[in-house]
Amino acid sequence: MSRDGVVASHVDVKGRTFCASLAPSAGAQKALRLCAVMLGAASLAACVQSTVVSERSQALAGRTGAVELTRTTSSPARTRIAVARRHTPYAARSKSGDTKLTSQGIASFYSEGQETANGEKFDGRELTAAHPTLPFGTRLRVTDVKTGRSVTVRVNDRGPYVPGRIVDVSHSAAQTLGMVGKGIANVRLDVVE
Repeated sequence: MSRDGVVASHVDVKGRTFCASLAPSAGAQKALRLCAVMLGAASLAACVQSTVVSERSQALAGRTGAVELTRTTSSPARTRIAVARRHTPYAARSKSGDTKLTSQGIASFYSEGQETANGEKFDGRELTAAHPTLPFGTRLRVTDVKTGRSVTVRVNDRGPYVPGRIVDVSHSAAQTLGMVGKGIANVRLDVVE
């Protein structure tokens, strides 16, 4: 560096020497100093933080070990055993010998979808339904409590996922029930097979 702040640089590339002189401006020098100070501060902060974190980790590790020692010395080890219960599908349960389970609640309908939960392609023209728990293939009689109109649908999807609703039927089934204009209906579900 010369006395007037001009930096001379000589570079030798494949036998040729290039000479370049760079004169940094006052603003560039100030920016370089600021970057150097910020980099130093960030490095220092990282060192301090890692020291604090490692001290806390050691303190917690020591405390956990002490707690575990007192637990093992004061009480015997307890073993928990998981009890597996066999899942009984909703459709298999019945109130009496011949009567299948009947439920009542709000039904809605849907007309769009790519694929149903059992892997079929959704078709709104079929008489199908979505139910949260009934096995796929279960046939349900859906009866509008107010009008008495009913339709038998096949469960091939899961849902509805709106609280208070018990079944989603396809658009075709909703037309049969006369609920397309209303969107929802109070229905009774009877398991047919």
